[in-house]
Amino acid sequence: MGLMNFFKETTSELKHVSWPSRKQTIVYTALVIIISVAVSLYLGFFDFAFVNIIKNFFVS
Repeated sequence: MGLMNFFKETTSELKHVSWPSRKQTIVYTALVIIISVAVSLYLGFFDFAFVNIIKNFFVS
């Protein structure tokens, strides 16, 4: 399989892809960003809480 054949097949397959609309792309991107920030805040809160618990109980 040559390099040119690979690119021809790849181009052919990309024509069959059902691409999302611009609106869908914006909504999905915003959703990913919002969920990522929410998860990071959630994990950050528990990290902060557990670090303080360990400092208060185990480190004098």
